Amino acid sequence: MHPDLSVLDPVSFPPAVSAARPGDAPALDRRSFLRLAALAGGGFALALYLRGPDAAAAEPAVSGGAEPGGDFTPSLFVRITPAGEITVLAANPECGQGVKTAFPMLIVEELDAPWARVKIEQADLDPRLGRQAAAGSRGTPTHYQPYRRLGATARALLVSAAAARWGVPTDELQTPGDARVVHAPTGRAATYGELATAAAALPVPDEKTVPLKDPSAFRLLGRRVGGVDNPRIVVGAPLFGLDVRRPGQLFATFVKCPVFGGVVRSADLAAARAAPGVRAVFEVKAPGVASGVAIVADSTWRAFQARDVLKIEWDEGRATGDSDAAFAAAAARLHDAPPAGDPLRGAGDFAAAHAAAAVRVEARYEYPFLSHANLEPQNCTALHRPDGVELWAPTQSPSGARDAAAKALGVAPESVVVHMTRIGGGFGRRLTNDFAAEAAAIAREVSGTPVQLVWTRADDMQHDWYRPGGFHAFRGGVDADGRVVAWGEHFVTYAAGYDTDKVAGVAGLAAAEFPGRLVPNVLIHQSPLPNGIPLGPWRAPRTSAQCFAQQCFLDELAHAAGRDPVEFRLALLAAPAAPAPAGERGPVFDNARMAGVVRLAAEKSGWGAPGETPWPRGRGRGIAFQFSHLGYVAIVAEVTVSKTGDLVIDRVVVAADVGRQIINPSGGENQSEGSVVDGISSALVQRITIEGGRVAQSGFADMPLLRIDQAPKRIETHFLLTDNPPTGLGEPVIPPVPPALGNAIFAATGRRVRRLPFNAADLSWS
Repeated sequence: MHPDLSVLDPVSFPPAVSAARPGDAPALDRRSFLRLAALAGGGFALALYLRGPDAAAAEPAVSGGAEPGGDFTPSLFVRITPAGEITVLAANPECGQGVKTAFPMLIVEELDAPWARVKIEQADLDPRLGRQAAAGSRGTPTHYQPYRRLGATARALLVSAAAARWGVPTDELQTPGDARVVHAPTGRAATYGELATAAAALPVPDEKTVPLKDPSAFRLLGRRVGGVDNPRIVVGAPLFGLDVRRPGQLFATFVKCPVFGGVVRSADLAAARAAPGVRAVFEVKAPGVASGVAIVADSTWRAFQARDVLKIEWDEGRATGDSDAAFAAAAARLHDAPPAGDPLRGAGDFAAAHAAAAVRVEARYEYPFLSHANLEPQNCTALHRPDGVELWAPTQSPSGARDAAAKALGVAPESVVVHMTRIGGGFGRRLTNDFAAEAAAIAREVSGTPVQLVWTRADDMQHDWYRPGGFHAFRGGVDADGRVVAWGEHFVTYAAGYDTDKVAGVAGLAAAEFPGRLVPNVLIHQSPLPNGIPLGPWRAPRTSAQCFAQQCFLDELAHAAGRDPVEFRLALLAAPAAPAPAGERGPVFDNARMAGVVRLAAEKSGWGAPGETPWPRGRGRGIAFQFSHLGYVAIVAEVTVSKTGDLVIDRVVVAADVGRQIINPSGGENQSEGSVVDGISSALVQRITIEGGRVAQSGFADMPLLRIDQAPKRIETHFLLTDNPPTGLGEPVIPPVPPALGNAIFAATGRRVRRLPFNAADLSWS
């Protein structure tokens, strides 16, 4: 425990401001503009001011501003004091993806200030900040240009203040990168601090007139920069949700039915109430909160101990019929029968092309449910008061936490204040804010006292929002020239509940993605399985699982046709993509960009290098690619498999095209290498099994993470810079990792593993 409470107190920026619906605050777009405010005692704060559907509700009267008599409460992104202190606000949740470092770098680059002298402060939830979320690898494409403009505008104001002071044209002034403005002809110079107060009185220029740096002039972007929290992380300083300590704080656990959707039928709470250190035990009934019993105690350990003497009778409900075996049997029946309903995608004449193909291949693939397995279990600290509730939450969606808490308490969202802590593993799990709603509901019962809800590891594993499993039945055809001419796929996935044929949003197949528009004759069907399993986004939703099946089956076609897997893929990518179906939305797949990373991965791995000798049996390499979250990634995996089936991953080579600029190569490589490890872990050792509507696994003993001795001996990341807008790296690298590994195992052993995880398969060969 950490007794120092001040480090997690709300930051010194203005407190969160009310809005009708805080999650609907507009993104940084053309309806946003910059404003300037004078700081008390001198200096200035440059702010982004939002104009959108709900902006008016986010503008309470606060004295001060750039215009006489104007009321103005913007989001203060850049602050410079007369003493030369520079502070930049980090608006988005930080869960290890590096945005608390990378996004301020964009501002500081254009500001021309030394990175070592800039202080980064974490924001709270504030509708004036636009979209505050860690999801979908959208941060970089959303913020790259607006944040650069923030920094460039701040620099322009300081330069204008210096020009007015010295009576010289602005084009004679320079900023050499040390937080000074210099007039070279006369040798005069002034620090940003000396100019800050004068700059605060100037009108903010039209952003269209403020030039951005040419990338060739970047001093900071493209350099390796360590994470701003790294020094505190390595010494164990409090940063995370579990570290929060408030005066008088209590601790809670929440016991829910082990079967999904089950509710309390009756409960004997007397023994738990009598347990040492227990302050309160009560049944929780709140909108949007699962049925269960909360225990509040003077320590987490005592709350956990009191769980053991609770006596609860559950109404387990409908989900008791759900099991892996039942789902697999239902999927097999669907695959064995002609697909019902209209195809998800149909193009050309699949039946004729498949019948005429020189080589035909059929195969079935499947993969299991997965847990997010965050190292920091779900937790939230809540303080309930008559006028609302305050949360300290490791959430990827602070507006979602706010809305969930408001719903649980039956109050307006503006009465909920959310402080963002650092997140000890997100991966999509903390987009679902059930833990925040639970904490708010529990805190209401001990109003006036802060209470920290902490899930046990078993809670975390058994009450997750899981990556859906899936079942694929493929039929493919290759012509005499080795080209894919027919692709048939029947995908059996999971419905969004029991009484619907609607596929869960994170489980469906996107018909326009690979291979839907690259093969001339395509027939793709999708069938849903009714279920009561909570499903949610897991890194690179959908494609993190589906890519395994599709890219491994593509590899089967290449080998059946006697083609080199790299050449086979490049030939597929050389064909022009079919137009998107009418009314279809989403990013356009660029064949040339994907071909570029396939070539780069092959080159850097030495695939097909002149004079290369054939690899011996037991050693193999495989390749796979995927377009995910605007990123183009190809991966080559190299493995050694002993005759008895022991697998060693020798090397993984990543080639990624995420645009023209890598903001922070250190962070970029961290994201890539972490994705490789996560992808291997998901493919090699992880699975969640459902029996009787409940999860069989309870922790890392039976749902392990990858161990050091199982990790690749070497991981290489190569970025292909192309003239395209920069995009995110949190998710694109993960999807091709499992199929690249599966294809390498086949190359080494001749065994095609079509079911994950790989460690459940016999990899031995002779």
